[in-house]
Order: sequence, then C-alpha cells, then structure tokens
Amino acid sequence: MDTENKINNSIFDLLRRFGHQQIVFCNDEEVGLKAIITIHNTTLGPAIGGTRMLEYRTEEEAIKDSLRLSKAMTYKSAITGVNFGGGNAIIIGDSRTQKTEVLLRRFGQFVNELNGSYITSLDIGTDPRDMEIIKMETPYVAGLPSSVGGSGDSSPFTAKSVYYGIKAGIKELFGNDSLAGRTVLVQGTGQVGEGLVALLRSENAKVYISDIIEDRMIKVANKYGAEIVQNNRIYDLDIDVYAPCALGGTLNDNTIPRLNCKIIAGSANNQLEDEGKHGKMLLERGILFAPDYLINAGGLISCYSELAGYSSSRTLELAENIYEATRSVIQRSKSENISTHLAANKIAEDRINSIKIINNFKSN
Repeated sequence: MDTENKINNSIFDLLRRFGHQQIVFCNDEEVGLKAIITIHNTTLGPAIGGTRMLEYRTEEEAIKDSLRLSKAMTYKSAITGVNFGGGNAIIIGDSRTQKTEVLLRRFGQFVNELNGSYITSLDIGTDPRDMEIIKMETPYVAGLPSSVGGSGDSSPFTAKSVYYGIKAGIKELFGNDSLAGRTVLVQGTGQVGEGLVALLRSENAKVYISDIIEDRMIKVANKYGAEIVQNNRIYDLDIDVYAPCALGGTLNDNTIPRLNCKIIAGSANNQLEDEGKHGKMLLERGILFAPDYLINAGGLISCYSELAGYSSSRTLELAENIYEATRSVIQRSKSENISTHLAANKIAEDRINSIKIINNFKSN
C-alpha cells in the first residue's frame, strides 16, 4: 500500500509541476496496448497532440515525455493563434513490430471515451494510415490521408515552418534573410529533416547533415548535395545554423559550451534539456535560439487546416506567419533581456490568459 501511495503521489506531483488537467492510462493486455494520454490545458479549445509510439526505458520516462509534449502543444497553439489546447498520447512499444490494427482501434476507443476533449494526430511511430485506422473508432482524429479528405503527411508543412524560423533568425543577425552561402547543419534526416534540407539547398545554402541511420543519411546527402558530418563533431562545427530535427534534449550542460553556431532553429521537440537553465545559457553565449514549439508548428497548422476545411495553399500561408511570429519573439527577448524561450512563453501565456477572461464571461 505504501508503494502504491508513493506512485500516486508522484503522478500528482508531476501534474502539478507541469500544470496539467488530466492524465489517462489506457491498458488492454489482450491486444497488447499500454498507452498514456495527457491533457495540459483546454482554455483555447480541445487539446490536440500527436500519438507517439516508442519504446521507453521506464514508464516514468514515457509519462514525463508525454507531459512535456502536451504542455508544448498548449504553447504552440497559443503562440500560432490556433484555437486548440495541448495534449499528447504515447503508445509504449515498437512501432515496427508491435503496431497492429486491433491495437490502434482499441486506442481509438480510449480516445473516443474522452468525448472530444482530446484530438489525436501523427507523431513519431505513427502515420496517416494509422490515423485512418484510429478513426474507425473515434471522430477525434486529424492527420488523415489526403485520399480520404485529410491533410495527409504534415512533414512538408513542418519543414516549411522551420525554414521560415531559420530565415527569421538570419534576418535578425545579418540584416537580410537570404540563405545563399549560409552554413546549416541538419541533425536528423527523417521526413522533416529531409524536407528542410531540400528547402535550404533550393536557396543555395551549404548544408551539413548527421543521422544515426547511416543509409538514410547517405541517401539524403547524395540526393541534395549535402555533406555528412559524424555525430561526435556536430556541436563543434563552425556554422551559422544548427537545426536539430531528431529527438529532443540536445541542448544541455555538455553540448552548449561546445556550440560554435550563431543560430539554433530546428524541428525537434523539447530541445532544451532544462528550459530555464539552458535557455539562459544560450542567451549568455549570444546564440540565437528559435523556440522549437513555435517554429515546428507547421504540423499543428496542417491539422488545424484539416479540421477547419482549409486548402493546402491556405495552410502554407499560415505556415509563413511563423516568420513574423519568430521575429516578434526575438524582439521581446531583446527588449526585456530574457531568453527567447521565455519570451515565447510570455507571448503564449498572454493569449491564454486573455482568452480565459472571455471564457469566464461566457460562463457567467
């Protein structure tokens, strides 16, 4: 009993620390489902967030990851002006060997039981076809294949929004946003990373790439004329932009002192291992950090457009707004002498708090 109480207390401590409204544990041994759904904040609208299918070392690690990701979605929605709250789901398991139709449909039933307070979409380990399967059990799904009226693969829009974030940083430091001749290292050559490499090379940027999956890295290097850099060299490379496009936590006590770049702007979530500490370290080192949850918002914008019935051209227009939004964050950071991450948080919180006032009037 003491152990059970300790576990329960630690979960509620986590909820308080991250400011969450709800965490749901989904378990069905018969189909092999072990999943977590977290809802951070629904002030702006129903929580939206991807379903990530990954193996984790511990269940606690999976819970903390889901809590971080769902909080980031709240702030992402707020700062980009869409009417969603923040949520996330994690299915614990190997997406290559353990993902089945029945597992996804059972997960969809759990999503449906939340009655629209959470809308799920794509993330690492899931794709538009998976969303189509989940939709068999619930209407609260986005990121469906384009063949069934959905927005399909959101990675091109995410790559585009990161691209605009990079250009905003370049504009701030160099006075114009041309990428010709600029040096950029893209860490991670998955769908978003490859899309970003293509956009950068289309402007004649010098692009370096790194990835733990060697075959994929070599393919991208050959296709776009990028130069491969080994993982142990990426933080020491003398470059204009470091673009983390794989997993998070790459900005930490060990890597920040080694960095030899001017700008950090990539698609990976939760790049700062400790938001307060490491955001300040980057500020003190004079490295411009484009907050990840802002510039990787193209996927969210794609889902928003899908649910609102917008065209792909309208989605691209909304993604272009990331350029000015990033510049606004940079200006607030400079005027208040605070990290860009903190500046972005303040802008997002300003919107959440103002909408909360309107919601209070509605309830009265």
